[in-house]
Amino acid sequence: MSHDPNCLFCKIAAGEIPSTKVHEDEEFLAFRDIRPAAETHVLVIPRKHLPTLSNCTENDAPLLGRMLVLVARLADQLGVAYTGGETGFRTVINTGPGGGQEVYHLHAHILAGAASVATHGLIARPRVFTAL
Repeated sequence: MSHDPNCLFCKIAAGEIPSTKVHEDEEFLAFRDIRPAAETHVLVIPRKHLPTLSNCTENDAPLLGRMLVLVARLADQLGVAYTGGETGFRTVINTGPGGGQEVYHLHAHILAGAASVATHGLIARPRVFTAL
């Protein structure tokens, strides 16, 4: 798997920088965000260094699929999975500077609880689209 020695998340995955791990296997690492934007805020990263979602190719599709399945499984383990009513969580992948990405290693945010709806300036607002 590719590894960028200058990447913060690659260093976390390699154990060079400590983290509060939620899950770890050969392909992925999940850990609590050090600056949580919600009551539950976990980052899920592939060990393979992919700078952004835009860098992914068709060859990465199976990895991305497994990553999303892991997100759902972790949400369940964290007690935030959708079970009906008002329960649930957000999954966010920020891509590039315009998308709010701060660390250039593909990662998914699992957000739930207090402040999860307004996380990272993403506030649900009704919009009117005149053309697509």
